[in-house]
Amino acid sequence: MPLFGGYKANKLKPQLKMAVTRFTIASNKKSALMKQQIREIAKLLAEDPPKEEKARIKAEALIRDDDTVEAYELLQLSCELLSERLNLITHSKECPADILSTVATIIWASSVVDIPELIEVRKQFRYKFGAAFDERAMLNVDGIVNDRVASKLSFQPPSAYKVQTYLEKISDEHEVGWKPKVPLKAEDIAQPMPPPVGYSVPENAASGLNKKDYDAGAPAPSMPSTILPVPPKGTEGAYVPVLPAPAVAIPIPVPVPTVPKTSNKQDDVSVKRDDFVVEEPDIFVPPAPRSRPHSGNNTNNSSEVNNRGRTQSAGENPKGNDDDDDDEDKTGGDATYDDLAMRFAMLSK
Repeated sequence: MPLFGGYKANKLKPQLKMAVTRFTIASNKKSALMKQQIREIAKLLAEDPPKEEKARIKAEALIRDDDTVEAYELLQLSCELLSERLNLITHSKECPADILSTVATIIWASSVVDIPELIEVRKQFRYKFGAAFDERAMLNVDGIVNDRVASKLSFQPPSAYKVQTYLEKISDEHEVGWKPKVPLKAEDIAQPMPPPVGYSVPENAASGLNKKDYDAGAPAPSMPSTILPVPPKGTEGAYVPVLPAPAVAIPIPVPVPTVPKTSNKQDDVSVKRDDFVVEEPDIFVPPAPRSRPHSGNNTNNSSEVNNRGRTQSAGENPKGNDDDDDDEDKTGGDATYDDLAMRFAMLSK
């Protein structure tokens, strides 16, 4: 017996009680997570196409959690039994035969489950029954550990038949109507589920360019290729293949926009710009007036013209002032065709 330790009944019993409570909490937590996993599996099976391989992996995790909860309930019963028979354990030198498997199962499970109270329980049993008994229980010598607990907490993956059974039950419960795409063979029923090969993963699902769209009737796009002709035999070095000439784009003339004609004199001059051209508008030129008929007093008219010429040469205004000349010119009473042509030439400048 150790100097500062040893078997203590008053320390073993509370650890067994706390282990029972811990098992209950862990079982409830895993049960809630399992319900969420079932909904996720049903959603995967309901997709088009069904993600069967991913659903099988999640079903395997669901089976492991289900087995763990079942083992927790068995271990919880074992702890309650040992707590009630604590007096028998205390007053016995060796482990009683009727609870031998129960004690060995608790010792073996202490290193498998995540329940810290079982570690202290194992220490107390080691102090009570010795290190040899503890080693036999850890190695499961002669199968003293509960077979059901050992199988539920085993690290071996579930069989493929069990995984498919879970998927079918989930499909029926949620009314998915799923059927396995790859049926199980007789030799694969007892074997673990094979690794995924990707048959349930659609091609080019991220881009949406799925191959089944082309199989449905739409032609698949093909890249254009130029195939050179094969040269005749014996003329490989001198033969030059003639390829079709590429299409040449013919330029199309673009009409130049024009500005409509205006009556403003400032627009009479042609102005060239980058985007349009203003054309000079047409100007109406009146015809030459008809010659006046000669009357009988030609002599008087010629004398008046001579007198006017002499007066203008002397610098005098025959009308009296320049304003009168301007008014007379505007009226055009005495203007001739030469005068009008000279004025038009001055205005054009």
